[in-house]
Amino acid sequence: MGLPVGLILGVLGAGLLGGPAAGCGYESCPATKPDMLNVHLIPHTHNDVGWLKTVDQYFYGARNDIQHAGVQYILDSVIPQLQADPSKRFIYVEVAFFYRWWQLQAEPTRQVVKQLVSEGRLEFINGGWCMNDEAAAHYNAMIDQMTLGLRFLQETFGQCGRPRAAWHIDPFGHSREQASLFAQMGFDGFFFGRLDYQDKAAREKLRTMEQIWRASASLEPPGADLFTGVLPNGYNPPPSLCWDQFCSDNPIVDDASSEDNVDAVVAYFLGVVAAQAKHYRTNHIVMTMGSDFQYENANLWYKNMDKLIRHVNAQQLNRSQVHVLYSTPSCYLQELNRANLSWSLKYDDFFPYADGPHQFWTGYFTSRPALKRYERLSNNFLQVCNQLEALAGPVAREGPYGKGDSSVLRRAMAVAQHHDAVSGTEKQHVAYDYAKRLAAGWDACQVLVSNALASISGNKENFIYCNYLNISVCPLTESAGTFMVMVYNPLGRRVSWNVRLPVKGALYSVTDPDGHTVPNEVVPVSNFTRQVRRDRGDATHELIFQASAPALGYSTYTVSKMSKGTLRSRLAKRIQEQAQPQPDTWSPREIRNEHVRVVFSPDTGLLKEIQNLDKSITLPVSQNFFWYNASIGNEDSAQASGAYIFRPNRSEPSRVARGARTYLVKNKLVQEVYQNFSSWCSQVVRLYAGQAYVELEWTVGPIPIDDGLGKEIISRFETPLQTDGRFYTDSNGREILERRRDYRATWNLSQTEPVAGNYYPVNSRIYIKNKKFQLTVLTDRSQGGSSVADGSVELMVHRRLLYDDNRGVGEPLLEPGVYQDGLVVRGRHLVFLDTVESSADRHRPQAQQEFMAPQLVLAPGGGPPFHRGQRSLKQFSALTQELPPSLHLLTLAQWEPASVLIRLEHQFERGESANASQPFSVDLLHLFSSFTITALQEMNLVANQRRDAMSRLSWRPATGAARRQLSPPLNPLRVTLEPMEIRTFLATVGYSRGQAEL
Repeated sequence: MGLPVGLILGVLGAGLLGGPAAGCGYESCPATKPDMLNVHLIPHTHNDVGWLKTVDQYFYGARNDIQHAGVQYILDSVIPQLQADPSKRFIYVEVAFFYRWWQLQAEPTRQVVKQLVSEGRLEFINGGWCMNDEAAAHYNAMIDQMTLGLRFLQETFGQCGRPRAAWHIDPFGHSREQASLFAQMGFDGFFFGRLDYQDKAAREKLRTMEQIWRASASLEPPGADLFTGVLPNGYNPPPSLCWDQFCSDNPIVDDASSEDNVDAVVAYFLGVVAAQAKHYRTNHIVMTMGSDFQYENANLWYKNMDKLIRHVNAQQLNRSQVHVLYSTPSCYLQELNRANLSWSLKYDDFFPYADGPHQFWTGYFTSRPALKRYERLSNNFLQVCNQLEALAGPVAREGPYGKGDSSVLRRAMAVAQHHDAVSGTEKQHVAYDYAKRLAAGWDACQVLVSNALASISGNKENFIYCNYLNISVCPLTESAGTFMVMVYNPLGRRVSWNVRLPVKGALYSVTDPDGHTVPNEVVPVSNFTRQVRRDRGDATHELIFQASAPALGYSTYTVSKMSKGTLRSRLAKRIQEQAQPQPDTWSPREIRNEHVRVVFSPDTGLLKEIQNLDKSITLPVSQNFFWYNASIGNEDSAQASGAYIFRPNRSEPSRVARGARTYLVKNKLVQEVYQNFSSWCSQVVRLYAGQAYVELEWTVGPIPIDDGLGKEIISRFETPLQTDGRFYTDSNGREILERRRDYRATWNLSQTEPVAGNYYPVNSRIYIKNKKFQLTVLTDRSQGGSSVADGSVELMVHRRLLYDDNRGVGEPLLEPGVYQDGLVVRGRHLVFLDTVESSADRHRPQAQQEFMAPQLVLAPGGGPPFHRGQRSLKQFSALTQELPPSLHLLTLAQWEPASVLIRLEHQFERGESANASQPFSVDLLHLFSSFTITALQEMNLVANQRRDAMSRLSWRPATGAARRQLSPPLNPLRVTLEPMEIRTFLATVGYSRGQAEL
């Protein structure tokens, strides 16, 4: 596909008649009038990377019976308009779509586009693969998807393709970590459209629609400072001024021989401008001229905007002080910077978002919990895939198992970060498409991982990936008498991991890489799991053993089924019989290991108390499952609960059950209390040997709806802690924010929904504390959470709703599940009880270990050598030394054939830990054993600028002036990281001959 050559030549000539722009970026900005009110018209389109239609359907314009939208036609239509008139501007945002369009263009069209970009007439804004969600997305995936999009722009258009402004016009609330990351990516400013209706009203009154967001409590200002502006109309044009083919507003008629309306439109426009200007501080205001999937027929928009500009500016002869021009977000940003004002500071975030008194967009924090978990697991596997590709070199991509490809999963993960993907706010068929893309990415990465592991280990094994271990399904382990388990650890420090594998036998032997026997236990597959897996798999037991894997490396364990009749097998069988569950009996009063004691109520079977034996801390903690009845509307508001909106019909939830039927499984490696609350809700309270936290593995669903009630299921913890209305949640998995019930830091809140209005996104953890003790709950996916009463913590784990919430998706959140009778979800909460002073030392590393969990790769064993005579390597580490606990290897990925991308991160906040919050240094030059670093340059966070060349616009805060940041000289022998700092490097590397070729 491409524009006709004749048209290209024609519009090239037309463009040159007006003279090219001076250059791209700020140099290309049009002249404004300092003595007038300048109105910046920003022609734009917002292209959801999936929502009501799939990504493919949106790009090609298929399924217009669902929604008329075809992204390819938007770009086809805009390009000639820009070339025909050098004054025109257009911005484009979603690189996932632009990349696909670009691949279909002939070279003449590409040259036209490159000229437009070099002249600043087509400008990329934001530049991520998508416009990611800010509530349910983890910072690792957010950085990756931005890097993917910005790298394509850099490689295709050079510095003129680098966006200067971030642009999140549609996400449903905004996180502080997102702003911090944008600042570290080099953006000069950030614009968004959605904020709480009360917040917006207060800001309009106080003229604080634009400000400086100080987005980190740890990074030295202005490192995480970001100028942030709220757009006046969301991302739509002012009412009555929409001239897209989807709009019903009248065009501008300026023909005197007809019934013209131009005078009325001009008068109306000037009134809108005057009203809007009252809420902003400079003589520049902005108008977003576009909306969802608009500009398929760009001529409609530009023809009417041309008339608007001409006729409004003509009023200057009548002493009008309004000047209208085509512009871009970066040009508008530059004018605000030139105003040289001091700006107010913001320290918190923009959650939760509400667009009315009973319309809190807090349901999507949990919507589609299975997809949220799959996205989190997919990112885990993508990091493993990236690392092994970088460690093994070219052989990972072209090896004995075929062509390995990390880009398929990388792009699928980037698409999944879209604000209608991981958010759970898409139609059901689109959710299936997101999952399908991720699955295809897994397949491509599994080939790459197999190639890499064969090369590194020295054996061409038949590698098996068991993706259903959470429901005890794995054909190899169920059928094989002997098999091997490779435990790959993507963290920069050694970890221990409890392996659970489905088996049919009752007695097994496990040996470690050195041939030493490893203690193991075999426990029956629970009825809970049998019920979930139904006809998938037929394992009768689960084999449990504790594995240890070195930093950025693997350990190989050998598992053998023991034959009956041996003395060893008889002894093992006797021990196993003693560990058999006692069904339909109340559990003993407690389970305990060397670190933790958990007490249960003998009357109800519910959790009653947790004790930290290391610190001699005891806290009464009760835990149970409840459900909120989803509102379908009432006399206060017709608003129903849906994919976006959480609105319970009353503040007090109902118990799933007052107690739980329980039984105990106990052996030397694990103690488990199985709690059955109902036919659709169960939980295992688990303590592994050596584990310093309580693991709660919950299984919820199918949520019953036969009673005609939609339900939102929560797990609630209640304690006597006096918390003064305060609780704490993470921001995208990084820094912690204090939350206060019924309170907002920047305006006087009128609380109308006491539950939903106090829900916040929980990406990795939530906690409550008093002056001494802290109770922390880690999550395995993003969920909504709160503390609706002092001493309590609740997390929404699942929701099944019968009505749409009227926010566009057009269907209720009624996921059918595998068997079409409702979705079943299984997940884990990890509960820590500790002192306030030492809590972060435990939950920070554990949260990172859960997010970057070891990857199990299995094989029957006995594969041939990778190279003739090559020695088998059963244990391997790619690091010459472990990283200290405070440092995290955030990224190790192939960049070019001879270069890799490396990100090191300090994972503690300033002052969070007496020891771990100190600066730490590492010898980066000699850190890796798999390759040799021959050259190194430090980059910004997304690696599209050298760090020492990064220069952002300087903004003056109203208080607390920031020092100008200087980039210290890079010493690769001593790379120092301060708390919460991420440092990014491009390393030129050399591989040994064996890694570089088969």
